[in-house]
Amino acid sequence: MYRQARYDEPLIFEMKGENTYYIEDVDESILSEIPDELLRENIEIPDNEEYEVVRHYTRLSQMNYGVDTNTYPLGSCTMKYNPKYSEILSKKTEVMYSHPLQHESTVQGFLQIMYELQEMLKEIGGMDSVSLQPAAGAHGEFTGMLMVKKYFEVKNEDRTEVIVPDSAHGTNPASAAMAGFDVVEIPSKEDGTVDLNALSSALSDKTAAFMITNPNTLGIFEYEIVKIAKMVHEKGALLYYDGANLNGIMGYTKPGTMGFDIMHFNLHKTFATPHGGGGPGSGPIGVKKHLEDFLPVPIVRKDGDKYYLDYSLKHTIGKVRSFYGNFAVILKAWAYIKQKGSSLKEVTEKAVLNANYLRAKLQKYYNLPGKELRKHEFVLEGPRKGNIRTLNIAKRLLDYGIHAPTIYFPLIVKEALMIEPTETESKRSLDKFAEVMIKIREEIDSNPDEIAEAPKNTSVRKVDDVLASRKVIPSWRVAKRYS
Repeated sequence: MYRQARYDEPLIFEMKGENTYYIEDVDESILSEIPDELLRENIEIPDNEEYEVVRHYTRLSQMNYGVDTNTYPLGSCTMKYNPKYSEILSKKTEVMYSHPLQHESTVQGFLQIMYELQEMLKEIGGMDSVSLQPAAGAHGEFTGMLMVKKYFEVKNEDRTEVIVPDSAHGTNPASAAMAGFDVVEIPSKEDGTVDLNALSSALSDKTAAFMITNPNTLGIFEYEIVKIAKMVHEKGALLYYDGANLNGIMGYTKPGTMGFDIMHFNLHKTFATPHGGGGPGSGPIGVKKHLEDFLPVPIVRKDGDKYYLDYSLKHTIGKVRSFYGNFAVILKAWAYIKQKGSSLKEVTEKAVLNANYLRAKLQKYYNLPGKELRKHEFVLEGPRKGNIRTLNIAKRLLDYGIHAPTIYFPLIVKEALMIEPTETESKRSLDKFAEVMIKIREEIDSNPDEIAEAPKNTSVRKVDDVLASRKVIPSWRVAKRYS
């Protein structure tokens, strides 16, 4: 009853149609002005009627999974519902047709929105200054690591190492390595929190920063975070907050209060702007006072009733993106915070309640590693029975019309199912998800072959994962060969 209908939908290039709309012949004299290397004799664009194209892409959308159609419990990624008022705002003519090179006097409203978002993020994060420039969360991490690097260069200190726990997001070590640091990984304790003895052993005069999120990737609050901050600072290093899990503490505490020097915000995770699909994101970076001069420029300042772009930061790392950040995403986050107002705290309360409601329902059927009480997300360990693995559970969920949670992450749990329901899921959708997860657990015991062949009721049945990994599909022509 939860299953999606199957479609045998052809590729758009396979749909032979006859379009009755044509562009008049182009003047040959215009073609003569185009360089030969840019001319093509044939452009393979499907020739279909408008209604065929509309129906085709509508059917594809019905085959897809997203926050508007399904429960989307993608742990760590915080796939919450995106309110439509913010989408409407971002599509207003004033937003779509403004130009980033317009004079400041003509975009005072935009600058006011950016300034207000900077101020709101400062308050939410407990930071002293914020730049909106980074284009995504991982980009914010990389920006932060570049700032850490320059901070110690200015101090004339040779610090080459960045420490991360084994529960860290994969982007943490990647961002540190891309910035030129050596990455030192430390193990977690059995309860899922940072091992302070391992941290103490890893800290040295070479340590530039310790990167961590709190709650951590298991959804467990690092209750010794103040002690961790003291240990890091006593070695002269900086403490970096990965903002991916801010949805689990917002309104109750702040990274700045915990002792963090620098952080990034994931506007798409915490503040309900779209996430994924290759579209634009936003990962503003927040810092304490001693790092303010290292922020990327420009940041928005206010002088009386006027707003302006400030490029004068003494030790700035420069620009990390063209212009001023992804404004449409910034606008959506600004609108979300304005609309929520003082009820932002309730977002955290509902997210934590939803996660623990699901956790209590499911831990009887799946193993729960680490501490029992979680914040906004939790990790279960899928059973290893015969050839059945977590991947099979994820594929089976698709048969019931539910997108799978993150799997095989974090790496400290071998058969991880990382579940984050977010505050925008109803009790009804949580109960449905739990019911399906329990049924799959029963199927693993009673009919494992059914699980091994999943999915069966989706538009594309079970694919050859090995082939998918080894064969690069460069175009739709090659894709047809394997369909």
